[in-house]
Amino acid sequence: MMFNNSGRLIRIGTILMAVLISVNIAEAGKSSDIDAKVKKFLETHKSEWRDLNVPYEDGQVLHDLIVKNNYKHAVEIGTSTGHSAIWIAWALSKTGGKLITIEIDEERHQQALKNFKEAGLEKIIDARLADAHQLVKDLEGPIDFVFSDADKNWYIQYFKDIHPKLEKGGCFTAHNVTMRGLKDFVAFVKAHPGYNTTIDTTSRAGISISYKK
Repeated sequence: MMFNNSGRLIRIGTILMAVLISVNIAEAGKSSDIDAKVKKFLETHKSEWRDLNVPYEDGQVLHDLIVKNNYKHAVEIGTSTGHSAIWIAWALSKTGGKLITIEIDEERHQQALKNFKEAGLEKIIDARLADAHQLVKDLEGPIDFVFSDADKNWYIQYFKDIHPKLEKGGCFTAHNVTMRGLKDFVAFVKAHPGYNTTIDTTSRAGISISYKK
């Protein structure tokens, strides 16, 4: 009887292992498909990103931050037509995360939706046409990654609105911080006792990276 039970348990364990292996193979294949589709999209459109989008190199910085820290709950303030969101969502496809991205201009928002679909990332991105001044306040946590690239004079307020919802170890990043008009924001985040802030020197436009302690 004990032998029969042991044999049954072994068979069940073998079946479960086979199922897990099948699932892992399927997931690996799916991830590989997404990688190929996104790489093709980014290469095809590499020279076309204007209209307030980030440079290619800056998208890579955001992607690597998310993958390195295994972030899963991301918010982008300022979608434009979707270049940075694609880099962020691509990283989230590897961590199992999701992105909420906010754009106030309807024409840019609609173009971003088309780009997300072409890149194969539309299921990972919750693209919202809204005023970020209000929506950021209304967002629910937890949030572990933020990219701010909207109206520069509102960066400090965005930071203040996100701060209570940002998880410990989470990251608030902001674009174009080497611009003269963002000195106050940079001084603010560097002086904040709850964060460690650096400026990414590989970024062409300057990205502040603030980790919550």
